[in-house]
Formats: sequence, C-alpha cells, structure tokens
Amino acid sequence: MILLDLKDSRPIYEQVVERFQELMMLGILEEDSQMPSVRGLAMELSINPNTIQRAYGELERQGYTYSVKGRGSFVGSIRKLREAKKTELEKKLEKLAREAKTIGILREEFVTLAGLAYDRGQVKREDKA
Repeated sequence: MILLDLKDSRPIYEQVVERFQELMMLGILEEDSQMPSVRGLAMELSINPNTIQRAYGELERQGYTYSVKGRGSFVGSIRKLREAKKTELEKKLEKLAREAKTIGILREEFVTLAGLAYDRGQVKREDKA
C-alpha cells in the first residue's frame, strides 16, 4: 500500500502523508474507512511509530482524517478535499498562464502543452494500489 523512497530528500513522514493523500483522492481509501493502526503500519514499513503518528497528525491537521478516541483514525470527507485541491490547482494554473503570456506563448499552445502534460501525468488506479 505504501512505498517509501529512502533516496528521497523529504522526511519519511511527508512521504507517508503524500501517499495517503493519493490513496484517498483516488478512492482506494474510502471516506469514513479506518486507517491502518500506527503500530501495525510502523511494523509493516519498518519505521518508528512516532513517524507514523506524526504523519497521521499532519493528515488530521490538513483535514484528510479525523480521530475517534479509543478507535483510531478514519478517512475524512473526500469531496471537500477534492474541492480544496481543485482550487489550489486553479491558482497554480493561473500563475502558469501568466508566465506563459509573459514569454509570448499563445492560448492555443498553452492549452496544448497543458493537455500533453496532463496525458503524461495520468495515474492508473492499479498503479497506485
């Protein structure tokens, strides 16, 4: 479920957070489903449970999960998260569009380049499992 890249310069907890975000956005982890236990996931990944706890804390802080005392962590509202991510993406696209205009790229070329980038970045569900 989670693969870590030990050569990645980012901290392990950030990689765990990113991977869970991807799994949630792809619908592999469904809304209100229980997250793996901290201890179990730490053993599976051969990392310190504090690292998993930190990742879970970050996921909860960002609204991806919620905790139920004595029961664990659960996946939050995916719809709200998708909308937030979409808004964030729109802001990034606006910035890129301004840069493209600044260097003289026409709208049609920008759309073509965006389409090509989108096609190269497609993720298959089975690739993420």
